[in-house]
Amino acid sequence: MKSINKIAAGVWSWLNKRTPRNLLIKKPFIGGLVFLVISFGFIVLYKPLQVQGARSFGLALTIGAYCLIQAISVFVVARLLKFILYFSEEGSWTILKELLSIAIFLTVLGIAVYFAGFLIEEPSRRWNLSTFFDSVTRAFLIGIVPFAFFTLVNFRYLFYDEREKFYKPGTGHIDIVPAEELIRIDSRLKNEEVSFYPGQFLYAESDRNYVVFYLNIDGQKRKKIVRNSITNIEQQLSEIPFLIRIHRAFIVNLKKVSSKKGNALGYRIKISGTEDEIPVSRQNTKKFDRLIDLYE
Repeated sequence: MKSINKIAAGVWSWLNKRTPRNLLIKKPFIGGLVFLVISFGFIVLYKPLQVQGARSFGLALTIGAYCLIQAISVFVVARLLKFILYFSEEGSWTILKELLSIAIFLTVLGIAVYFAGFLIEEPSRRWNLSTFFDSVTRAFLIGIVPFAFFTLVNFRYLFYDEREKFYKPGTGHIDIVPAEELIRIDSRLKNEEVSFYPGQFLYAESDRNYVVFYLNIDGQKRKKIVRNSITNIEQQLSEIPFLIRIHRAFIVNLKKVSSKKGNALGYRIKISGTEDEIPVSRQNTKKFDRLIDLYE
């Protein structure tokens, strides 16, 4: 049982490793065009699915119509995923998110191909499960080629012992950063959780029965809220030495502190990437001074 749990934990850890987002997902318009060209060329050159001309269309136009519908589907799904919180944060993109998103794409492609067939081919014999599963299977076989290509291109950055590489938004290249483990913050509400990497954390603020997390994601300050106490959050973050509580209502990332003013009665500090001023209470000034020197 222990060995099974160890294997399961290892697989889960691997699935939660950060990886660059697949190009077809990251750039919907470019992804759609690339998908159109790759799919069309693959079918025309290799004819893996024995596609035939339909109705008054020739073979090339039939293939083109299907590929265009799939490319439009890729574009639409990629745009919609950006509105789903789980898939919207590029800075915390993982292998698991990559695989789930590809599964969603290929499923939608199969459904789109099936219903497109009513317009492109003779519809009289298409309304049955065998035809539906055949359409989904064909979409998977063709669609997996471009998706797998860009995913495998990115996966080469995972094979480093103590480093992870991922896309730095807006730079067009891969940055190398120390590997970090994903932090999962529990809430007092069921099915509510906040996840982030230590380097994304700016500060957290208590707001009555809630704690507001301010994170730097894709170069922008973003806010996430959980129902919990600041004391409980402090306990959950206790293993990260540079995330410390400096006030009854605030926990900050010492690596993000950009300035300090005040005296032994209390400080006001600023956090990189924000205009916010955060108080350091009088009883925490000595601890703050002692620890900030380690991370400046």
